[in-house]
Amino acid sequence: MNQGRMWTVVRPTVGIPIFLGAVAVVSLIVHYSILTHTTWFPAFLEGGHKKVSMEIQTTVPAAVAPQNVVILG
Repeated sequence: MNQGRMWTVVRPTVGIPIFLGAVAVVSLIVHYSILTHTTWFPAFLEGGHKKVSMEIQTTVPAAVAPQNVVILG
């Protein structure tokens, strides 16, 4: 282990829970700040882009398969 001597100063029963608690707190802070400072994240969580995808699905087949197709043969 690279930092093995650290556990002679801090017991693993104290250091590991503090480390995992700090990771959890930082994660919650980051997620909260993204949720409150952006407009796209709340819409993403609520599924706000479903209408856009339906519009794209209805317009794509018309552009891909034109009505006036001449078959030579």
